Amino acid sequence: MKKLLGIALLVMSGHVVLAQVDSTKSSYKNGSYYSHQNDTTKNKKDKPTYASLNLKNRPNDHFLLEFSYDNWIGKTDSMNTSGFSRGFAMYFMYDFPFKSDPHFSVGAGIGIDASNIFFNKTEVLVAAPGNQTLAFPSTANTDHFKKYKLVLTNLEVPLELRYAFNPENTNKSWKIALGIKAGLLLSAYTKGKDLENQAGQLENAYIEKKSSTNFFNGGRAVGTARVSYGFIGVFGQLQLTPLIKNGAGPTVNPYSLGIVLSGL
Repeated sequence: MKKLLGIALLVMSGHVVLAQVDSTKSSYKNGSYYSHQNDTTKNKKDKPTYASLNLKNRPNDHFLLEFSYDNWIGKTDSMNTSGFSRGFAMYFMYDFPFKSDPHFSVGAGIGIDASNIFFNKTEVLVAAPGNQTLAFPSTANTDHFKKYKLVLTNLEVPLELRYAFNPENTNKSWKIALGIKAGLLLSAYTKGKDLENQAGQLENAYIEKKSSTNFFNGGRAVGTARVSYGFIGVFGQLQLTPLIKNGAGPTVNPYSLGIVLSGL
């Protein structure tokens, strides 16, 4: 009986040993056993690190072109704007990715913004001598220009925080940017084209320009937002400071909505 028990214990011990060896998938190499039990790292793909990304040749949106619809918040009834008031802006910017996370970057640069606000049978007396306030008299019942607009041009320094979903190839990535622009007014002038009488008949085909910045604030701050995919996107901006000087007219704040093209 003792012999039978001994044989049974020996067989059971053998099964346990064999099961343990099989579960660890051991192999005998170079005089020793090699276990594959925890060797699962070979089946896992290494996760890319930020240090492994090649950001040297990625497009950094150095050039921005903006085409927009422009208007004013806070207009009075006398500011009879009409038509498709529009703007154009062009910027050259540098891009500085965060070393800790290249999804984020800071963009900074310089550019020009020009806004064209169209009026219907209304003049903007930017250069009227002796005026203390900026007037918008109606010309509906007298001679008036068929086309009439106010053009404001600013030198601007944009600064924005950017986020790219694919920082290594921004040409095939969604991008978001929030920022602010500091602007300096370079010029303000009105342009009237083709003088008509009250009945709308052409009286004189000519162009008249009048220029003055007296009624406008020289500096401005503008909040900006942009969403793009690759080289094309949409943007919006709102001037945070009043357009017209305090005491020289109503408080109006220009805004723009439009399309942006970026690249290089």
